[in-house]
Amino acid sequence: MNKKEINEIKKNFTPDSGLFSISRVLTAFVDGEKKIRYCAAKGYHELEQDEAEVVLETLKKTLSGTLGKNLTEYAFPNESYAEGGAQHALYTALKGKLTDEEANKVFLERLTTNYAASTAYAVIAAVCTYTVIHRAKDDTKLDEDHDHTFIVTACCPAETADVGLFFNGEEILKKVNIEMIINRAPQDGFFFPVFSDRQSDINAVMYYTKSPKKPNLSMVEDVLDCTFAYTADGEKERFRAVLTAVCGEELDYTVISSVNDSIEDVIAQNKNETEPPVVDAPRIKNILAEAGVSEERLNTVDELFEQIVGDAPLRASNLLETKMTLASSAITVNVGRDATDKVRTSVIGGRKCLIIDLDDPNLVINGIDTTIETGENNG
Repeated sequence: MNKKEINEIKKNFTPDSGLFSISRVLTAFVDGEKKIRYCAAKGYHELEQDEAEVVLETLKKTLSGTLGKNLTEYAFPNESYAEGGAQHALYTALKGKLTDEEANKVFLERLTTNYAASTAYAVIAAVCTYTVIHRAKDDTKLDEDHDHTFIVTACCPAETADVGLFFNGEEILKKVNIEMIINRAPQDGFFFPVFSDRQSDINAVMYYTKSPKKPNLSMVEDVLDCTFAYTADGEKERFRAVLTAVCGEELDYTVISSVNDSIEDVIAQNKNETEPPVVDAPRIKNILAEAGVSEERLNTVDELFEQIVGDAPLRASNLLETKMTLASSAITVNVGRDATDKVRTSVIGGRKCLIIDLDDPNLVINGIDTTIETGENNG
């Protein structure tokens, strides 16, 4: 699924759209020992209005965030469709529309047995249908509508709340709360089948994480049978490793700032594209060539990229630095993206120096306004 397809589902993820409906909801509560303490499946129309609104709000959040960070699409391995595999379990639950008790049991047991959670949690899953409208270029409706039916699942942490003291009309007492409060914001979730080229694709699943820096590997690898992709930070670390390995002693401030500028250009040039822009070995080679890296070093890009990263390209948005940080012993300088050209390195009188051009002589030091005076005695 690309950004356009995700936004199409999100936009219509409400009964008010007229194209969306939820037929059935499966809820379960799992304690800290992975035991299912409660499980129920009922029609969405049977829910109280307040409960239905919370369910809808929670499920919609599994399609929120940034593609490539909060949302990552994974293809199932071939063996996952066999009985006992994740794809088979999801497809069977989808086919039964959460009315098949045995399919629901298999679905829940696979999730609760394999999902590693730090707290008790609630599972909220629903079968939804989105009617896909096809239109001609002149925006006239075509007679080719079809339904995209999918299961969306959210895993929401639960915990007791320490509400402190309370006054009962006679005295102040400590409140003892034994009710588990279920967070409306899911920690993890998934969407199956994906909506690709405005069609249902049962060979892939969209994984959601609230914490892109710490996604839950157990959900991806053990529950969904998929091979975990790098996190945003992981991609950045590997990109830095590629730059270091390729450039060697040629890697300096000028090269690093030039590379960051080039990545920013790649993102800007593709901002209207539905697929997020990526950086692969050929693109890195071009970027480093523009930065002035020698031909000898450029010839090592393909091999080193394969060794460090592998076959998959890196997402450009995960590589962009919002600021340049220059650090040495006891000195750290942060430079905004718009001011990277104001900084340079040089050797003056045999000493290695960091030079910062200041267009404005006014300077704030430790919160105190001061001015750099020009003159022979200053410096």
